[in-house]
Amino acid sequence: MTLLSGVLIFLIFNIVSSKPVTSNDPIYGQPEQIHLSYGLDPSLMIVTWVTLTEVNDSIVEYGQLDLFDKRATGSVSIFQDSGDEKRQEYIHRVVLHDLIPGQKYFYHCGSDEYGWSPLFWFTAMRNDSNFVVRMAVYGDMGKDNAQSMARLQEETQAGHFDLILHVGDMAYDMNDDNARYGDQYMNSIESIAGYIPYMTCPGNHENAYNFSQYVAKFSMPWPNNTYGGDANHYYSFNVGPVHVISFSTEFYYYLQYGFEQIINQYQWIERDLKEANKPENRAKHPWIITMAHKPMYCSNNNDDECLFANGYIFIRLGLPFIQAFGFEDLFAKYGVDLEFWAHEHSYERLWPVYNTTVYNGTKGAYIDPDAPVHIVTGSAGCNERHDPFGVPRPWTAFQNNDYGYTRMNIYNSSHLYLEQVSDDQGGKVIDSMWLIKSKHGPYSYF
Repeated sequence: MTLLSGVLIFLIFNIVSSKPVTSNDPIYGQPEQIHLSYGLDPSLMIVTWVTLTEVNDSIVEYGQLDLFDKRATGSVSIFQDSGDEKRQEYIHRVVLHDLIPGQKYFYHCGSDEYGWSPLFWFTAMRNDSNFVVRMAVYGDMGKDNAQSMARLQEETQAGHFDLILHVGDMAYDMNDDNARYGDQYMNSIESIAGYIPYMTCPGNHENAYNFSQYVAKFSMPWPNNTYGGDANHYYSFNVGPVHVISFSTEFYYYLQYGFEQIINQYQWIERDLKEANKPENRAKHPWIITMAHKPMYCSNNNDDECLFANGYIFIRLGLPFIQAFGFEDLFAKYGVDLEFWAHEHSYERLWPVYNTTVYNGTKGAYIDPDAPVHIVTGSAGCNERHDPFGVPRPWTAFQNNDYGYTRMNIYNSSHLYLEQVSDDQGGKVIDSMWLIKSKHGPYSYF
C-alpha cells in the first residue's frame, strides 16, 4: 500500500509540474521591469512597469512611513515586438502627483487581481537649488558582462545617488530573442531603477524596428504631462542647480527612419537652450549638462570616426554638404558646461575644447574654462568588451578602458565634482575632476 501511494504521488507530481505555463496564468500578470523617472515638476514621479499578459489595472499604492495611504491609477498600452513571434507586452504607467519635495516614499505597483510587486522606495525631488545633486553616469551596459551592475546596485540601495543618467546602449540588444533580452535587462536594472529615477537616451543598440523597444518601455518627461513614446528621444528636466538635456545622436545615422526628426530635435534643443538661458532660469539652474550617445570627440583606435575625424563629425559639425544641425556651435553659443557621451567602451576625460582647440581656464584647466568639458563614459560592461585607445589627442586629458562608471556631485552654482570608478580595481577611483565656474553662459567667441 505504501508503495502504491508513493507511485501515485510521483505520477501526480509529474503531471502537475509538466503542465505548461501559458500567458493566461496569473504569474504573467505580476509586475516586472519596474523603473522610475522624473516628471517636469518636483511633485511628480512616474512609475513604469510591464506585465506579460493583459492586465487592465495600473495601480501604485504608496505613502510615507511604510503606510500605503495613497493610491494612484494610470494607463496601460500594448507593445508588440516586431520579431518573428510578435510577442505582446503590456506597458503600465502611473504618475504620482502632489509629492512632498525631499520626502521619502514607499510604494508597490500592480493590481488587486494579479498581485503586487515587492516593496520599493524613493525620495521625491527637492523643489529648490540649494542641495547636492548626486548622479551615476554611464553608457553601454548589456544583459551579459554588466561588470558595473553589482556595485551600482549596492551604491544605489545604500542611498549614494539621487538619479542615474544612462547614456545609451542597453541589453545588447533589447530586441534580441524576440525581445526577451530586453525583458531580462530591464529586470536586472530594477534593483537600481526601482529606487531612483533612471533617465536615458537612445544608442545605436536600441535602433531595431525604429527604436520600438526603447520608445515603448521608458517614460521620459515631456510637456503637457505626457511621458514616454517619442519623448524618450529628446527631452530636458531640472534637478537642483542643474538643467539636463538628453537627445539622440542616432537620428543622424539611421536615416531610413526619416530626416525630419533631425530638424525637429535641433530646433527643439535650441528653443530649450534659449529658455534655460533666460536670466531667471539660469540663476536657478546655472549648470547646463547634456547627454547623448555618439561622442563629438574620441581617441579610440578601433573606430574610424575616432581615428580619422576625431569623433562623430555629423554630431559636431552637422550633416555633410549642407553643414547644418551640428551641436558644437549651438552648445558653445548657449554656454553648455558639461557634455556626457558614451558609445566607446572606455572612459575619456577631455580638456575644455571647442573646434578641436583647447580652451583651459587661466587659473587651472577646469577653473572658468572657455569651452565645454566632454566626458566619454561607455565602460559599464557589455558583451563587446573594451575599446582600445589610440594616440592621445591634444585635447585628451585622461584615458582608461577599465570597466566602470562615473560619479558626479553638483555641490552648488559654482562647484561640480566628477570621478571615475574602476570595477576592475575593486571600486578604486582612477580619475577625478573639479569643474569650477564663477559664471555660466556663452563662451567668449560668441
